[in-house]
Amino acid sequence: MNSELLWVLSLLLIAIVLFTTNKIRMDVVALLVIIAFVLSGTLTLNEATVGFSDPNVLLIAALFVIGEGLVRTGVAYQMGDWLVRVAGSSEVKMLVLLMICVASLGAFMSSTGVVAIFIPVVLSVAARMKTSPGRLMMPLGFAGLISGLMTLVATPPNMVVNSELVREGLPSFQFFSITPIGIAVLFAGILYMLVVRRWLGNNDNGKQKEAYRRTFRDLIRDYQLAGRARRLAIRKGSPLVGHSLDELHLRSRYGANVVGIERWRRFRRVMVSATGGTELRERDVLLVDMSASDVDLREFCREQLLEPMVLRGEYFSEQSRDVGLAEVSMNPDSELLGKSLREIKFRTRYGLNVVAIRREGSALPGKIVDEPLRLGDVLLVIGDWKLIRILSTKPRNFIVLNLAAEIETVAPASSQAPHALFSLALMVALMVTNEVPNFIAALIACLLMGKFRCIDMESAYRSIHWPSIILIVGMMPFAAALQKTGGIELIVNGLMDVAGSAGPQVMLVCLFILCASIGLFISNTATAVLMAPIAIAAANQMNVSPLPFAMVIGVAASAAFMTPVSSPVNTLILEPGGYKFADFIKIGVPFTVIVMLISVFLIPLLFPF
Repeated sequence: MNSELLWVLSLLLIAIVLFTTNKIRMDVVALLVIIAFVLSGTLTLNEATVGFSDPNVLLIAALFVIGEGLVRTGVAYQMGDWLVRVAGSSEVKMLVLLMICVASLGAFMSSTGVVAIFIPVVLSVAARMKTSPGRLMMPLGFAGLISGLMTLVATPPNMVVNSELVREGLPSFQFFSITPIGIAVLFAGILYMLVVRRWLGNNDNGKQKEAYRRTFRDLIRDYQLAGRARRLAIRKGSPLVGHSLDELHLRSRYGANVVGIERWRRFRRVMVSATGGTELRERDVLLVDMSASDVDLREFCREQLLEPMVLRGEYFSEQSRDVGLAEVSMNPDSELLGKSLREIKFRTRYGLNVVAIRREGSALPGKIVDEPLRLGDVLLVIGDWKLIRILSTKPRNFIVLNLAAEIETVAPASSQAPHALFSLALMVALMVTNEVPNFIAALIACLLMGKFRCIDMESAYRSIHWPSIILIVGMMPFAAALQKTGGIELIVNGLMDVAGSAGPQVMLVCLFILCASIGLFISNTATAVLMAPIAIAAANQMNVSPLPFAMVIGVAASAAFMTPVSSPVNTLILEPGGYKFADFIKIGVPFTVIVMLISVFLIPLLFPF
């Protein structure tokens, strides 16, 4: 072992310790590694910074943007809604469908992002079924990790391994090369979770942390809004057609406050803000808050030629992606104190509707449009989420106290969902057919999503998880340094001494165990960067195909089930699921062994030695 190799191994050990202790950010550690290699003369500047020009690094960045497009257009949230409708109150059905949905979505977007989207879905379902969130949160996390085995672009380790094959001049994997393994592992994961869920959730003592923001349900209860919502369609010949809301005075005449309008546009319904100047059209569907209990709804509909429509959920909670709720208080210096909502023309001025006022802890009864506003009043406003956010920028008169928790699921470009799906399908088709390089296919999809307004440039840049990108770039020099100083040859010789004479299948087991063990201390992406060249070198020394050896590294790197710090996915579900460190060891270690057995059996069948 020469002094240069000793220096590289020491630097690797220092990096692993820093990753494990988390005293310094992982991306900062990665940048320090680049500096150390260049200043020590171990690598040239070009060798140390090769990751910045690697097409797979650029591909990972592009895939973050595509995932954000799916979130902004509501595709991911719609799948969550469908899941709740279909599963009903069956825990078994929910577990199975949840794992299938998450694994499917994660095949094309960040598994961390998918799991983050489904955490509130799981919490709400667990509350409705009166069961511990821990019984579903672990299946959610495992499905997020398994999603990395569904396609070549599902997770960075797959792309890192594939990039190493290309760098060595070897045949690369195809888009769906890993999919049969992923399907087998997903099937095994579902069966495994159906068995072990009885041991999950026992640490949850019923003290689930209250969310920072209150939900629609909480606000409906606190402001006594139950039973007030109506959904009314404007029929042909209605006297409302052609008039603005300010001209009609529906609130003062009937206690009917129009808080939103569903309107046909290009063969589909879209939500239109109900401002004072909004002119009503035939076939509009009005979302109405009926604050006056003495008004005869049938008579009102007969006079105005309105047709009652089905309203799902309580007080527009089903429309929470388009219509928001927020609590607002008056600024002590506000010039509007002492004036009523009618006097200040609140709806015309701000494009929002006040549906309730809470004073001294109780909601005011009856019509509130003429009630003078006092200091200490809390106004519950409803309307377009964008307008609510604009109101929060006007501290001179109002202070926005609380945005309903449903703001986290708002899809600002929901009308563009078909275009997002088209862009995704085109990317997959280009990748499968190998018509263009994978990065170019992803870049085409990104530009199309921008063209179709599924995503804007600001959100596109913000969606890229730069720490992950920098981590990959900073770990890549280790592979070059180990190769240059003879480290890879030393590790491969050690593996050959242990398992070389036992055959390639035993070597697969050794590589899997080594990769999974390293993954306990550093991220799965960094693990793949280190292990991919070792696996290929081991295959070359055994004179067998490198493809199965490379594939086992991709699978093992994704099998980060054993600790809550092995993957950001595990860290996300730790608190909501009420888990302890030991729960991941107890549930994750046996499943990692199952994944290893499936891999060692299937990989040689798909990629012969």
